[in-house]
Amino acid sequence: MRRLAGLLLLIGAAIVVAGPTPPARADNPIVQTVYTADPAPLVYDGRVYLYTGHDEDNSTYFTMKEWRVYSSADMVNWTDHGSPMSLATFSWASANAWAGQVVNRNGRFYWYVPVTNRATGRMAIGVGVSSSPTGPFTDAIGRPLVENNEIDPTVFIDDNGQAYLYWGNPNLWYVRLNTDMISYSGGVTQIPLTTSGFGTRTGNASRPTLYEEGPWVYKRNGLYYNVFAAKCCSEFIGYSTAPGPTGPWTYRGTVMPTQGGSFTNHAGVVDFNGGSYFFYHNGALPGGGGYTRSVAVEKFSYNADGTIPTITMTSGGAPQVGTLDPYVRQEAETIAWETGVETEPSSEGGMNVGWIENNDSIKVKGVAFGGGATSFTARVASATSGGRIELHVDGVNGPLVGTCTVAGTGGWQSWTSVTCPVSGATGTHDLYLKFAGGSGNLFNVNWWQFTGGGGSGGGNLLVNGTAESGTSGWSMFGSGTLSASGTAHGGSQSLLVTGRTAAWNGAAQDVTGKLVSGRTYSASAWVRSASGTPSAKVMLAVTAGGTTSYVQLAPATAVNAGGWTQLSGTASVSWTGTLTGATFYVETTAGTDNFYLDDASLQIS
Repeated sequence: MRRLAGLLLLIGAAIVVAGPTPPARADNPIVQTVYTADPAPLVYDGRVYLYTGHDEDNSTYFTMKEWRVYSSADMVNWTDHGSPMSLATFSWASANAWAGQVVNRNGRFYWYVPVTNRATGRMAIGVGVSSSPTGPFTDAIGRPLVENNEIDPTVFIDDNGQAYLYWGNPNLWYVRLNTDMISYSGGVTQIPLTTSGFGTRTGNASRPTLYEEGPWVYKRNGLYYNVFAAKCCSEFIGYSTAPGPTGPWTYRGTVMPTQGGSFTNHAGVVDFNGGSYFFYHNGALPGGGGYTRSVAVEKFSYNADGTIPTITMTSGGAPQVGTLDPYVRQEAETIAWETGVETEPSSEGGMNVGWIENNDSIKVKGVAFGGGATSFTARVASATSGGRIELHVDGVNGPLVGTCTVAGTGGWQSWTSVTCPVSGATGTHDLYLKFAGGSGNLFNVNWWQFTGGGGSGGGNLLVNGTAESGTSGWSMFGSGTLSASGTAHGGSQSLLVTGRTAAWNGAAQDVTGKLVSGRTYSASAWVRSASGTPSAKVMLAVTAGGTTSYVQLAPATAVNAGGWTQLSGTASVSWTGTLTGATFYVETTAGTDNFYLDDASLQIS
């Protein structure tokens, strides 16, 4: 999709070119690097994970070969996690990586998707499984879970633990899933599509109700909701409610009218951080349409009686939840809006931003610089002569607060870190990374981070949090051995923790002289198991007045040997009496599995 998002910005900028600082542009659609469709949001561990399909460029049909994952902690800056599952995941599938949904149960993530069964030529529902919300996913059963040539699975787990799989076009079906989430009990049941339950369609005797496809079933305040695509074509989003998970359903009306340049639509609804969010797709990007769609989101509030208001597509999108912390490592592929760039898998793990040309840019929204940043570091690679990263605030041509020069590194995946001074970055602003240089591709960017702070913000309180200086600054909390490893999340080194004899043993740092009672601290650490799938968490042991208390800085999160997992969170830290010891450390909730630690940070929020 090279240059399409950039073209959109240029069109918008044409009316303000005379001004020195163009206004910050809107943030819908939320992904601009590729065409995305069929959003399926999942709230997990303080983030919204968004699972989508991928419309291929220049498609003239629903040409889809893979699924993609994005995540956000603030609903505006979305991190691209790439494609952890594709048609190749299912050896029995031949085509059509269409709309699916992910649910979390028993510490595992199950991705239900429709694909064409090579043996029968019919659409069937497969199941991918992973120990991480970002994958990689593998085929859970090696065959279809269910097959009747219909599509669009959605899964709902009721309060009593019973899980249901719904799907269908032109009909609507369900099965009761077993607790293993990859088998079901009883038969396949068809839900009666009555006009009282799903509205009345006119002009099509074979489809008397409005229900078309794409069900999304959930429960709120004891009421069951089924939000679905209605009346092809073009579709709108309608919904029905019921007193139970299998009905009887009552049609309630329109959620989102027909609009947006795509003749299909597909909804996903979640609650996050006290708000309700409605995901959908449209054809809003340049080149967009019915086969080249883009996912967007709106925040909404239910009516007092539980009904859903009519929601209109906007270019503004949802408001930001909180702010973004520039003093911890941020992935370059965490983006509110971009012009021109694309993403790709990085040799250092995760994704990186690439195909950067002169005047391309990335917007990161609501960056909290606090008392002021003093320097900026970026992880970069270039097979050419490089270029520059210009740091602007409040607009792509807004005030310039720093410029980093990037030299050639000898390859697009030959990484090095560059640092430059920063001045004038205080308070909270939108940050623009504007790229400059000669012709052609300039360089790639893997991650970035500011240092400095003061006021309400601050830099990393940990020494050698990136582990690039080996074990310097680190020790073991309890028993075990700490060593440097070349298995790195960022840079060239990480810490390897081995020989633990208890779950609480882990890599640690003394931060006694760096804490202030009554302040809130944010922590981040990237962890990868050497074997097994333990759950890891970030802790703080605080000793004051002769008593030691333990503060959980980042909640327990399952980690695995297949990739890196970020642990992140915030906590208030207080004590009474004289502080005599404070230790930051990473532990597991159980067991003594060996694990790697990289890119750790602790800072005042």
